Amino acid sequence: MYSRLQRSRGDDHDDDTTDAKASRGSHVVAAVGRGLQAGLVATLIMTAFRLPIMRSLPPSANFWAHYVSGGDPDEHPIAGLVLHLLYGTTAGAVFGGLFALLSAERSIEPEQRGLVWGSVYGLALSAFGSQFMLEKLLDVRLEADELALFHAGHLVYGLALGAWVGSRTEGVEDPDTEYEYRDGN
Repeated sequence: MYSRLQRSRGDDHDDDTTDAKASRGSHVVAAVGRGLQAGLVATLIMTAFRLPIMRSLPPSANFWAHYVSGGDPDEHPIAGLVLHLLYGTTAGAVFGGLFALLSAERSIEPEQRGLVWGSVYGLALSAFGSQFMLEKLLDVRLEADELALFHAGHLVYGLALGAWVGSRTEGVEDPDTEYEYRDGN
């Protein structure tokens, strides 16, 4: 009898654990979806930031020219932009999933966590991009001012990405109550 009682308690615990894992899994899937959206928006924001300053296409046009079509990167503006959007959107999905798995610092509001971790993530992507993608893979060396703007663009990406994901992490049931909206009376 004791072993049957113990087993039934264990089964209940297993059901609770399974429910918690399923809930966490669906939470991560939703976060990846938010990350996809955020990655697209953040890439558009970063591109809008960098185009007037650098007056050039993202380096993804170099990748396209080097590994896919050949020729000069300036001959592939559309492919370069599409590839850049694909990179940024995919990186956003990864960030969304990682952000959902972070359990530390829950006392900090999700918007604040998003800004901090988004900045760190954007700069990490920038370091990876400049050190590996540009220098090692494409043999491109940016001048100091170009490199600074490259990093600044990725910081803008990270801030936009983190702000989007963080602001959408915890759903608001009733915006009127939550944000204390008033109809002017």
